[in-house]
Amino acid sequence: MCQLLGMNCNTPTDIVFSFTGFARRSTEHGDGFGVAFFEDKGVRLFVDREAAGRSPVAELIKNYPIKTRHAIAHIRKATQGRVTLENCHPFVRELWGRYWVFAHNGDLKDFEPKLHAAFRPVGSTDSERAFCWLMQELAKSHAGVPDVPALTETLAELAPRLSKYGTFNFILGNGEALWAHATTNLYYLVRQHPFGVARLQDEDLSLDFAQMTHPEDRIAVIATEPLTVGEEWVQFKPGELKAFVAGAPL
Repeated sequence: MCQLLGMNCNTPTDIVFSFTGFARRSTEHGDGFGVAFFEDKGVRLFVDREAAGRSPVAELIKNYPIKTRHAIAHIRKATQGRVTLENCHPFVRELWGRYWVFAHNGDLKDFEPKLHAAFRPVGSTDSERAFCWLMQELAKSHAGVPDVPALTETLAELAPRLSKYGTFNFILGNGEALWAHATTNLYYLVRQHPFGVARLQDEDLSLDFAQMTHPEDRIAVIATEPLTVGEEWVQFKPGELKAFVAGAPL
């Protein structure tokens, strides 16, 4: 299966520490990777068909502390679609005048939805088809831009309709909130005052967040598997959807 990583904060923060450990997981998931950073109304998107463990693009991200309130990263293990750039997550679409970013972990069998011209896949993955369908159904469900609770309610109705086709773990963001849904493995934690020391599970690297943060800072991290030891990771229940705003689940 693929690997997911999401970060949602109440103040701009870099993802260097988490991504450094996350990239190590490309040993068994070497079919490309990507990461998207929201910045105001814009999105910085980096994708590569090379494995994150050997990609120069991944090295850039590890050493370039891009500050953001919302980030979504993905390491791919291909189940549907060739190993090509257009099949690398995260995927980006526009809806209601803002960018939406989506990454999926799982395999949806025989999912061939009817899609209209506004949302069509570029690549050949089930994941991108699912994203296009979600965007299409959100647009059909709301005439204008809904608030986060209304969007969460709609996504909670739509996600089970996709989960019936297989594993549908995903992270979705629009620069205002981050949504995460699990059918199998997905975890999250919230870092907040009093901050402590975290040690990566996949890399010999520790970080004392108390030396780098302010008492009012709050950071939510979502991952397929816990990235660190010594921190309290909470596992999603099967079928659970959570919205994260300003570094905390609603």
